[in-house]
Amino acid sequence: MAAKETSGRGPRERMVFSAAQLIRREGVAATGMREVAAHAGAPRGSLQHYFPGGKEQLVNEAVGWAGQYAANRVARFLSTLPEPTPSGLFAEMVRQWTDEYRTAGFTGGCPVAAATVDCAESTDSTREAAAAALGHWNGAVARALAGMGVPEDRATALATLMISTLEGAILIARAERNVRALTTASRELGPLLDAAVSKAD
Repeated sequence: MAAKETSGRGPRERMVFSAAQLIRREGVAATGMREVAAHAGAPRGSLQHYFPGGKEQLVNEAVGWAGQYAANRVARFLSTLPEPTPSGLFAEMVRQWTDEYRTAGFTGGCPVAAATVDCAESTDSTREAAAAALGHWNGAVARALAGMGVPEDRATALATLMISTLEGAILIARAERNVRALTTASRELGPLLDAAVSKAD
Protein backbone atom coordinates (compact mmCIF):
# COMPACT_ATOMS: atom_id res chain seq x y z
CA MET A 1 0.00 0.00 0.00
CA ALA A 2 1.14 3.47 -0.72
CA ALA A 3 2.85 5.65 1.86
CA LYS A 4 0.06 8.22 1.53
CA GLU A 5 -2.25 5.75 3.28
CA THR A 6 -0.36 6.48 6.48
CA SER A 7 -1.06 10.22 6.28
CA GLY A 8 -3.24 11.54 9.07
CA ARG A 9 -2.14 8.82 11.46
CA GLY A 10 0.05 9.35 14.48
CA PRO A 11 3.47 7.63 14.66
CA ARG A 12 2.17 4.69 16.67
CA GLU A 13 -0.68 4.02 14.24
CA ARG A 14 1.67 4.40 11.29
CA MET A 15 4.05 1.81 12.73
CA VAL A 16 1.26 -0.71 13.36
CA PHE A 17 -0.06 -0.15 9.84
CA SER A 18 3.44 -0.42 8.35
CA ALA A 19 4.14 -3.62 10.27
CA ALA A 20 0.96 -5.15 8.85
CA GLN A 21 1.94 -4.15 5.31
CA LEU A 22 5.46 -5.56 5.63
CA ILE A 23 4.27 -8.78 7.29
CA ARG A 24 1.75 -9.40 4.51
CA ARG A 25 4.57 -9.17 1.94
CA GLU A 26 7.62 -10.55 3.73
CA GLY A 27 6.36 -12.51 6.72
CA VAL A 28 7.22 -11.93 10.36
CA ALA A 29 10.80 -13.19 10.32
CA ALA A 30 11.85 -10.87 7.48
CA THR A 31 10.11 -7.83 8.97
CA GLY A 32 12.56 -5.96 11.15
CA MET A 33 11.87 -3.09 13.51
CA ARG A 34 14.14 -0.79 11.50
CA GLU A 35 12.23 -1.57 8.32
CA VAL A 36 8.94 -0.82 10.07
CA ALA A 37 10.22 2.53 11.33
CA ALA A 38 11.51 3.45 7.88
CA HIS A 39 8.26 2.42 6.18
CA ALA A 40 6.26 4.43 8.71
CA GLY A 41 8.55 7.45 8.50
CA ALA A 42 8.98 7.29 12.27
CA PRO A 43 12.13 7.79 14.37
CA ARG A 44 13.69 4.45 15.29
CA GLY A 45 13.80 5.47 18.95
CA SER A 46 10.04 5.76 19.02
CA LEU A 47 9.64 2.00 18.57
CA GLN A 48 10.81 1.26 22.10
CA HIS A 49 8.65 4.07 23.44
CA TYR A 50 5.44 2.84 21.81
CA PHE A 51 6.21 -0.88 21.87
CA PRO A 52 8.09 -1.71 25.08
CA GLY A 53 7.30 -5.37 24.40
CA GLY A 54 9.45 -5.18 21.28
CA LYS A 55 8.76 -6.87 18.00
CA GLU A 56 6.36 -9.39 19.51
CA GLN A 57 4.08 -6.62 20.74
CA LEU A 58 4.26 -4.79 17.42
CA VAL A 59 3.47 -7.94 15.45
CA ASN A 60 0.53 -8.77 17.72
CA GLU A 61 -0.88 -5.27 17.35
CA ALA A 62 -0.44 -5.42 13.57
CA VAL A 63 -2.34 -8.72 13.53
CA GLY A 64 -5.09 -7.18 15.64
CA TRP A 65 -5.26 -4.18 13.30
CA ALA A 66 -5.63 -6.53 10.32
CA GLY A 67 -8.49 -8.40 11.97
CA GLN A 68 -10.28 -5.14 12.74
CA TYR A 69 -9.70 -3.92 9.19
CA ALA A 70 -11.17 -7.10 7.71
CA ALA A 71 -14.18 -6.93 10.01
CA ASN A 72 -14.81 -3.28 9.16
CA ARG A 73 -14.66 -4.06 5.46
CA VAL A 74 -17.71 -6.32 5.75
CA ALA A 75 -20.04 -3.34 6.28
CA ARG A 76 -18.36 -1.47 3.42
CA PHE A 77 -18.83 -4.42 1.10
CA LEU A 78 -22.50 -4.68 2.02
CA SER A 79 -23.01 -0.98 1.35
CA THR A 80 -21.89 -1.46 -2.27
CA LEU A 81 -24.52 -4.14 -2.97
CA PRO A 82 -27.93 -2.98 -4.30
CA GLU A 83 -29.47 -6.07 -2.68
CA PRO A 84 -27.17 -7.75 -0.15
CA THR A 85 -26.86 -11.51 -0.56
CA PRO A 86 -24.37 -13.99 0.92
CA SER A 87 -22.92 -14.67 -2.51
CA GLY A 88 -22.64 -10.95 -3.19
CA LEU A 89 -20.78 -10.39 0.08
CA PHE A 90 -18.36 -13.20 -0.68
CA ALA A 91 -17.85 -11.89 -4.23
CA GLU A 92 -16.88 -8.50 -2.77
CA MET A 93 -14.49 -10.14 -0.29
CA VAL A 94 -12.86 -11.94 -3.22
CA ARG A 95 -12.88 -8.88 -5.47
CA GLN A 96 -10.75 -6.94 -3.00
CA TRP A 97 -7.97 -9.46 -3.69
CA THR A 98 -8.49 -9.96 -7.42
CA ASP A 99 -8.39 -6.18 -7.90
CA GLU A 100 -5.16 -5.92 -5.92
CA TYR A 101 -3.49 -8.80 -7.72
CA ARG A 102 -4.51 -7.57 -11.17
CA THR A 103 -3.28 -4.04 -10.54
CA ALA A 104 -0.36 -4.44 -8.13
CA GLY A 105 0.84 -8.00 -8.57
CA PHE A 106 0.87 -10.93 -6.19
CA THR A 107 3.33 -9.61 -3.63
CA GLY A 108 0.97 -9.41 -0.64
CA GLY A 109 -1.20 -11.80 1.31
CA CYS A 110 -3.14 -11.68 4.54
CA PRO A 111 -0.97 -10.48 7.46
CA VAL A 112 -2.93 -12.64 9.91
CA ALA A 113 -2.21 -15.73 7.83
CA ALA A 114 1.46 -14.80 7.50
CA ALA A 115 1.83 -14.30 11.25
CA THR A 116 0.07 -17.59 11.93
CA VAL A 117 2.36 -19.52 9.61
CA ASP A 118 5.46 -17.90 11.05
CA CYS A 119 4.60 -17.85 14.75
CA ALA A 120 1.82 -20.27 15.69
CA GLU A 121 4.25 -22.82 17.12
CA SER A 122 6.84 -20.44 18.49
CA THR A 123 4.99 -17.48 19.99
CA ASP A 124 1.79 -18.14 21.93
CA SER A 125 0.83 -14.48 22.15
CA THR A 126 0.95 -14.09 18.37
CA ARG A 127 -1.04 -17.27 17.83
CA GLU A 128 -3.62 -15.94 20.27
CA ALA A 129 -3.66 -12.54 18.52
CA ALA A 130 -4.21 -14.28 15.18
CA ALA A 131 -7.03 -16.43 16.59
CA ALA A 132 -8.67 -13.33 18.05
CA ALA A 133 -8.31 -11.43 14.76
CA LEU A 134 -9.84 -14.27 12.78
CA GLY A 135 -12.62 -14.59 15.36
CA HIS A 136 -13.39 -10.88 15.07
CA TRP A 137 -13.56 -11.14 11.28
CA ASN A 138 -15.65 -14.32 11.50
CA GLY A 139 -18.09 -12.61 13.83
CA ALA A 140 -18.56 -9.69 11.47
CA VAL A 141 -19.25 -11.98 8.52
CA ALA A 142 -21.59 -14.16 10.58
CA ARG A 143 -23.62 -11.15 11.73
CA ALA A 144 -23.89 -9.97 8.13
CA LEU A 145 -25.14 -13.39 7.02
CA ALA A 146 -27.66 -13.52 9.86
CA GLY A 147 -28.90 -10.09 8.80
CA MET A 148 -29.56 -11.53 5.34
CA GLY A 149 -31.69 -14.35 6.71
CA VAL A 150 -29.18 -17.13 7.34
CA PRO A 151 -30.01 -18.95 10.61
CA GLU A 152 -27.55 -17.89 13.32
CA ASP A 153 -26.15 -21.38 13.90
CA ARG A 154 -25.37 -21.74 10.20
CA ALA A 155 -24.17 -18.15 9.85
CA THR A 156 -21.16 -18.77 12.08
CA ALA A 157 -20.25 -21.98 10.23
CA LEU A 158 -20.68 -20.38 6.81
CA ALA A 159 -18.59 -17.38 7.86
CA THR A 160 -15.80 -19.80 8.77
CA LEU A 161 -16.21 -21.50 5.41
CA MET A 162 -16.05 -18.18 3.55
CA ILE A 163 -12.94 -16.98 5.36
CA SER A 164 -11.08 -20.29 5.13
CA THR A 165 -11.95 -20.60 1.43
CA LEU A 166 -10.77 -17.05 0.79
CA GLU A 167 -7.50 -17.57 2.66
CA GLY A 168 -6.80 -20.78 0.74
CA ALA A 169 -7.60 -19.14 -2.58
CA ILE A 170 -5.24 -16.25 -1.74
CA LEU A 171 -2.45 -18.75 -1.11
CA ILE A 172 -3.09 -20.57 -4.41
CA ALA A 173 -3.34 -17.29 -6.32
CA ARG A 174 0.05 -16.16 -5.01
CA ALA A 175 1.63 -19.51 -5.84
CA GLU A 176 0.19 -19.58 -9.36
CA ARG A 177 0.45 -15.82 -9.99
CA ASN A 178 -3.11 -16.09 -11.23
CA VAL A 179 -6.52 -15.13 -9.80
CA ARG A 180 -8.09 -18.38 -11.04
CA ALA A 181 -8.52 -19.86 -7.56
CA LEU A 182 -10.19 -16.70 -6.27
CA THR A 183 -12.69 -16.38 -9.11
CA THR A 184 -13.41 -20.12 -8.93
CA ALA A 185 -14.07 -19.92 -5.20
CA SER A 186 -16.49 -17.04 -5.67
CA ARG A 187 -18.35 -18.75 -8.49
CA GLU A 188 -18.63 -22.16 -6.83
CA LEU A 189 -19.31 -21.14 -3.24
CA GLY A 190 -21.87 -18.43 -4.04
CA PRO A 191 -24.87 -20.73 -4.73
CA LEU A 192 -24.26 -22.72 -1.54
CA LEU A 193 -24.24 -19.51 0.50
CA ASP A 194 -27.42 -18.18 -1.07
CA ALA A 195 -29.15 -21.53 -0.54
CA ALA A 196 -28.73 -21.07 3.20
CA VAL A 197 -31.06 -18.06 3.02
CA SER A 198 -33.75 -19.89 1.04
CA LYS A 199 -33.80 -22.73 3.59
CA ALA A 200 -34.40 -20.23 6.37
CA ASP A 201 -37.52 -18.84 4.70
